[in-house]
This record gives sequence, C-alpha cells and structure tokens, in this order.
Amino acid sequence: MVAITASLHAIDRILGAMTDADGERLRKALHGGQSAASIARDLAVAGHDIHQSSVKRWRASHTPTAATAPRTLVIDIESSPNFAGIWGLFDQNVGLVQLEDVSHVMCFAAKWLGDKKVHFYSEHHDGREAMIEAAWRLLDEADCVIGYNSKSFDVKHLHREFVLAEMPPPSPHKDIDLLTIVRSRFKFVSSKLDHVAAQLGLGTKLKHQGYEMWRACLNGDEAAWKTFRSYNIQDVRLTEALYYRIQGWIKGHPHHGLYGGDVAGCPNCGSSNLSPNATVPAGVSMFAAYRCDDCGANSRSMKRVGVTTQTRSA
Repeated sequence: MVAITASLHAIDRILGAMTDADGERLRKALHGGQSAASIARDLAVAGHDIHQSSVKRWRASHTPTAATAPRTLVIDIESSPNFAGIWGLFDQNVGLVQLEDVSHVMCFAAKWLGDKKVHFYSEHHDGREAMIEAAWRLLDEADCVIGYNSKSFDVKHLHREFVLAEMPPPSPHKDIDLLTIVRSRFKFVSSKLDHVAAQLGLGTKLKHQGYEMWRACLNGDEAAWKTFRSYNIQDVRLTEALYYRIQGWIKGHPHHGLYGGDVAGCPNCGSSNLSPNATVPAGVSMFAAYRCDDCGANSRSMKRVGVTTQTRSA
C-alpha cells in the first residue's frame, strides 16, 4: 500500500512541476480516453518511472461519480480590501465613520472535485448579480465544500453577499477546510497554501503584483483581470491537489457511504480496498481497524470485537 500511495503522489508531484500547458495536457490525458499504458510510456519518455497500474489507481481516486461520492465543490474567492481615511501607518484604530468602502467579493473560482472544468465568475466579466447567483447555485448543490480557510473566510464572505442580496441560505453542506486540517495534523514552517503545496511538490500559487493587481482590477484593467483570473483558478487547482495529497489524513471526513457509496468502504475516499489493521480501542471496547489501500486513511468497524471492560475511569 505504501508503494502504491507513493506512486499516486508521484503523479501529483509531476503535475505540480510541469508548466501550465504541459500540466493541462497530462490532466486531459489522465481524465480522457488515452490508455493508462500509453500515458505510462509518455511519462517514461519524459524520465518518470510510473507504472500503468499507478495511472489506473490515480484515475480511480481522482474521478468520483455521483453514485459513489458526495457532490464536492472546491472553491476560492477573491475579495476587495476595506478602504478608510487614516492619518498614520502604524497602530491605527479605524472607526466605522472612517470607512469609505467595505470589502466585497470580486470574483470566485470553483470546480467539482474530479472534474476538469474550473468555473470562474467575476463582477467584471459577469456582473455582481450573476456572479452571486452562480455562487449560490453551486453551494446549494454541494454536499461538501473544500477550500483553504474556506469555513472562516470564503463561505462567510459568500453568505454575507447572499443575505445582502435577500437570498435564502443555500442547502447545508459539510466543510472540509484544509487550512484547519494542515494546522491540526502537521507542523510546517508556515501553514500558507503556497508553502505547504510547494513542500509537498504540488506546485505553487501564481506570482503577481500584489496589492497593485487588486487596485488595477477595481479600476477595470483588462490585463490585470486576466492575471487575477489565472491566479484564482490556480488556487482552486492547488487546493484540489492538496486535498488528494492529504485525503487519508483527514479526521472526521464526511463518509462516502452516506452518499450512495459503499457503507463498509473507506470513509474518506469511498474505496472498498481496505486492509485489516489489527484493532483499535475506543472507550471501553475494541473495534476492528482498517487502512485504505488507495488513500491510506485509517478507519474502524462500527461493531465491537473482543471483550468489553466491566469498569472505566471515574
């Protein structure tokens, strides 16, 4: 299982290291009709030793279907800064009367997990009303939402936009906030998406001019918006790649079996390829433990095995 998982991650690292054009061609091949053997041969020509069985497993783990997986949305928003009248640069206590303009959602990128297409909507290209309605429709359809700081930032910003537009709340969903997971499970020097993804060999965020790009977009600069769009879309692709990389590490992942998958399969990825992994204690009982051969997640049976203790700590 370790060797198989390493091979799957190797494909993600290859994608992360490629140029945008080469990476897109490989993604189309992986998700398209090209045979696994042919893809493995192409990768070998490029100097990558990836067996065709690993390509098949990568396809299986990155292509969920509606019948076996929750409808999962990967999303990232970009918002404008707050503008205020201030008299200094340090230790400023800005009052509400000093605010000249408050933050709003400028654009967002989103894709359904495993799909090739990334949706992009902006106030510049689509108008605010159409952009907000598109975000509402996507969230309303989603069973799960994946993002990076999405639970505290992206989703709440969108909820504000919905209530300001007098829209009802979208249907409930489960949040899979990768920033929270990275902070709770790992000790990277920085928990920023750019650093974590680079450390894992998944690629990096798109470089840009920083604040100047935001100001240029607010002023309607077409060239700036072109960069902004690419930056937003890259964040979504990077977030999806990170999700697949750490999928097996996510505790409390929404169980695929609740959405039409195998109720006895892996909670995290829905795979039925589980290997026995001894037993695990929980409270005063023991349960059969398993490890997923595809994503590596640990899980346990819902039925007790062995002896249940007759006492417990007071």
